[in-house]
Amino acid sequence: MTVPQGRRSSTFTRLLRHGFTDPSAAERLLDDPALSALRDDPLLLDALGATADPDLALLGLVRLVEAQDDDLGRRELLDTLVTAKPLRDRLLGVLGASEALADHLARHPLDWRALVTYESADLHPGVEEFERGLADAADPESLRVAYRRCLLSIAARDVCGTTDVAEAAAELADLATATLRAALAQARAAAPEDAAQCRLAVIAMGKCGGHELNYVSDVDVIFVGEATEGTDEDKAMRAATRLASHMMRICSETNAEGTIWPVDANLRPEGRNGPLVRTLSSHLAYYQRWAKTWEFQALLKARPVAGDLALGEEYVEALAPLVWQAAERENFVPDVQKMRRRVVENIPVGEVDRELKLGPGGLRDVEFAVQMLQLVHGRSDRSIRSGSTLVALQALGAGGYVGRVDAAQLDDAYRFLRSLEHRIQLYKLRRTHLVPEDDADLRRIGRSLGMRTEPITELGRAWKRHTSVVRRLHEKLFYRPLLDAVAQLAPGEARLSTEAARERLVALGYADPSAALRHLEALASGVTRKAAIQRTLLPVLLGWFADSADPDAGLLGFRKVSDALGKTPWYLRLLRDEGAAAENLARVLSAGRLAPDLLLRAPEAVALLGDQGGLEPRGRAHLEQEILAAVRRADGAEQAVTVARGVRRREMFRTAAGDLIGSYGTEDNPAEADPGTLVDRVGDAVSDLTAATLAGTLRAVVREGWGDTLPTRFAVIGMGRFGGHELSYGSDADVLFVHEPREGADEQEAAKAAAKVVAEMRRLLQLPSADPPLLIDADLRPEGRSGPLVRTLRSYEAYYRRWSLVWESQALLRAEPVAGDEELGRAFIGLVDPLRYPAEGLGEDAVREIRRLKARMEAERMPRGADPTLNAKLGRGGLSDVEWTVQLLQLEHGWAEPGLRTTRTREALAAACAAELIPTQDAATLDEAWVLAARVRNAVMLVRGRAGDTFPSDGRELAAVARYLGYDPGHVGEMLDDYRRITRRARAVVEERFYGA
Repeated sequence: MTVPQGRRSSTFTRLLRHGFTDPSAAERLLDDPALSALRDDPLLLDALGATADPDLALLGLVRLVEAQDDDLGRRELLDTLVTAKPLRDRLLGVLGASEALADHLARHPLDWRALVTYESADLHPGVEEFERGLADAADPESLRVAYRRCLLSIAARDVCGTTDVAEAAAELADLATATLRAALAQARAAAPEDAAQCRLAVIAMGKCGGHELNYVSDVDVIFVGEATEGTDEDKAMRAATRLASHMMRICSETNAEGTIWPVDANLRPEGRNGPLVRTLSSHLAYYQRWAKTWEFQALLKARPVAGDLALGEEYVEALAPLVWQAAERENFVPDVQKMRRRVVENIPVGEVDRELKLGPGGLRDVEFAVQMLQLVHGRSDRSIRSGSTLVALQALGAGGYVGRVDAAQLDDAYRFLRSLEHRIQLYKLRRTHLVPEDDADLRRIGRSLGMRTEPITELGRAWKRHTSVVRRLHEKLFYRPLLDAVAQLAPGEARLSTEAARERLVALGYADPSAALRHLEALASGVTRKAAIQRTLLPVLLGWFADSADPDAGLLGFRKVSDALGKTPWYLRLLRDEGAAAENLARVLSAGRLAPDLLLRAPEAVALLGDQGGLEPRGRAHLEQEILAAVRRADGAEQAVTVARGVRRREMFRTAAGDLIGSYGTEDNPAEADPGTLVDRVGDAVSDLTAATLAGTLRAVVREGWGDTLPTRFAVIGMGRFGGHELSYGSDADVLFVHEPREGADEQEAAKAAAKVVAEMRRLLQLPSADPPLLIDADLRPEGRSGPLVRTLRSYEAYYRRWSLVWESQALLRAEPVAGDEELGRAFIGLVDPLRYPAEGLGEDAVREIRRLKARMEAERMPRGADPTLNAKLGRGGLSDVEWTVQLLQLEHGWAEPGLRTTRTREALAAACAAELIPTQDAATLDEAWVLAARVRNAVMLVRGRAGDTFPSDGRELAAVARYLGYDPGHVGEMLDDYRRITRRARAVVEERFYGA
């Protein structure tokens, strides 16, 4: 029969209006003989239109009707569907939200009857009701069918709004409990002898233990066993292990009805490497001796669910004291710091923005924050010891451990994210935490959550809003109540007690919680604009401080900077409006002593932290221009050099801050991946800064003593690390001074003038002041300390021609003009090039002499009692080893290989490798060791505020060095092992390439 076009058009429009996306296909389905009687029923169309996906619901309904055994069954289903609204809403709601449950109904067409009853007892079933629903299951396959039938009723109540997300999650956990009991019963029935030999308790962990299970999730468990009376313990444990394994297989294996869910026992002691079943005493011994913080965190959700429940209760009671003492354990703070980092590196890059559980602002952020607060405060407050995230969050808010507004916002966000997770998993009953990309999927999910106007747009907007709330509150959750503890609150508002605030500060790594509370009170109290802004900033800053090795120093430094700058409007505006500035400041203040010391001498330098390019080192030309301009404006040499040293201090802070932030990384910018880049950047920046400071000082001294022109041309030659562009923060400036009398000038007067310039430069750069001194070291000059500080070019030539030793040729490999008369500097380089790159290389005697000097230096200059494996300068495989090896190659081959004619160690090493003078692997080994040793020296200066060649002995300082080098908290031992391994390999190359071993 042909359908009139007018009628078709009318039906097509009605279907569109009811939310069908493919009205043509829907018309064909409605024309199916199975539904012909209901084709024009407005109740059916309205009910289909109310589902998440009307097209999917209609298709599922047709399949279900067709699957009925006979006409009587079809008529019963359709009549009930028309006359019983509860069934209509439940059945079509499930069919429109879950393709997997529609498949189940098509395979088991009578299971729709499970949705018919609508008594009050059916609205919120518990374990007993689910056990009755599974009671007839005699084998694994029938258990799967019965499980899906029960799941059908949970999903129906969920999608119809009869239960909220927390109730649905609790029902899923109760169904899991009933299923574990049924599976264990089947395992026991299959092996009655094993069952008789042991008591076996199943402890639910994770979301099942917390009464907040997903639709599709691993069910985490731990097994506890004991021997029955008269049974050998080993024999009983083997029997219990067989029962537990069989129970897991019943739930996890796939058959014609699919699988229920995997049972995961990997949270047990020793994980997969440990026995599946342990006795209670064995569990207790493990947790007392070996357990890590995350294992106690997991035990927060432990709950006996199956088997011998009395034994399960004994297990929970025995371990509870250990759980609530976890915050007092030695490694709790570094463990918390480590766990606080979001684990997103294992998520594929393309999925991070769609990851609902582990992504930033995801479910894990809420769950982790709640669990950490429970571990810290649950030892003294039983009211917050719930395994359920939402129940615990509510208790934390009521107790003042979390701000009430924050708790309410997080509750709302967590409920939304869990609802979204449920809807995603319900569709195909697959375990996933990824938000789909397909518009049809997004539309179905949005509609299922009540978004009907623009479901895709509304869903995206709501998801973004809730993840933003979680991201914003995740860190503040720890810290905002600390401010409330020292601030004036509204009457009746709950607050942390002083003792609870101290507990939390200790758990977050603060060594002196009383002092920290005093700082917080000073910063956050009052009604000024400054106090208001700082109350807003401090929760975030405290989180960044706690992420460092020395939170106390960070907070103290912030108070000092705030005291100095708090009344300047630009400072508070900078921190409030420039997100990067606040995080950068927190990193700098808590990473060690050098950068805060530099900053506190001139706090206005904090402005550099908010400028996008503010932490990029400035080049030598730019620095010289600024310093020389200041010298021209100054009144006298002392004022001029004071200004130059002030510029040096500011630029040293810029360099140190950039180095720290590049090493630590920030939330928006990851840490620099190449440590060599960081070392080169610091070396270039500090060397350029030193050269510009010397140039300015030289100009100031000449200007004050002689006006515009000195009677002799004068140049400063950089030596050592200075000439090699490899200065570290605490390095002296190794130099040579050379002069050449001007035409017509008296040579004696010229020499006196040059000597006076040197003396005055050294004096001015070491005058006591707020700025760090710049020490000039001229000991590499001819005749060392016995020789004159400054010589003419002819004097250098005469000395080098007659008296030069091989070590002086080696030292001259680093010579580079850095200040003064450029032409004279070039002339000096022309003079020394034949010495440092001797034609045809070194003779055997010279090579032997260099090796002898190196061996003597190793024996004599290593500090007494120092560990040679951990000395970055003179130790095994350290800076000296690598540099002498490279310099020997330069002395031997520099005359023939232009690439070797450089003052820079890494550049020369790369050139030697390119010229095939050293194998690629050996060059890489030496480069890695040199970069690491250089970074260790930089780290020691940044952390301690004074130079050093060895790792600090203080535990907190050592941890700060490890953080700078990229190690997570608690990995100091790994850092030292890595250092020894890398330098040991480098020393092996040195033995072969330098000593010829």
